[in-house]
Amino acid sequence: MAKFLYSVAMSLDGFIAGPGGDMSWLTPYEEPNPAVDELIRRTAVILVGNRTFGGDDPLKGQPGEGEAFGGGWDGPQFVLTHRSPAEPVPGVTFVDDIDTAITKSREAAGEGYVNILGANVAAQCLRAGVVDEVMVIVTPVMLGDGTRLFEHPGGETVRLQQLSVTHTKRVTNLWYRIVGSD
Repeated sequence: MAKFLYSVAMSLDGFIAGPGGDMSWLTPYEEPNPAVDELIRRTAVILVGNRTFGGDDPLKGQPGEGEAFGGGWDGPQFVLTHRSPAEPVPGVTFVDDIDTAITKSREAAGEGYVNILGANVAAQCLRAGVVDEVMVIVTPVMLGDGTRLFEHPGGETVRLQQLSVTHTKRVTNLWYRIVGSD
């Protein structure tokens, strides 16, 4: 059965995108990363929010711009949106509700990972109880403002069990399994 994994790069102060969705802050931290290579190898499907899908790209103006993992991954993508584009996008299915997005991405993933991209979609998947693992790539920068890794007004505790901690020259990779929520 497919596993759902929320993977994300994050500033030390907890932001995954800067103000207005800016992702240029991530560019200096793009480097070979065996944990990301493993993630890409295990990813069968990407489930992504519309803001992330159509948002700022840290590879703007570089090879791999606009492609999943800079062109390092290829496969089906499901975009959760209420505003599907008029023209189809090859390899991309647009869905307008979280339950359909979860069902279709799970079916398409088989035994692989459904890699969740985007804070809002990840929060919806957490509320639906389908997220199995979380991988956070912590970067040595503080943004001060932007999109938080996880926000749940009114609070919700999500308990995690550490699977691995690895380091590259510039970043720290934290991989956890979700063991419950309150």
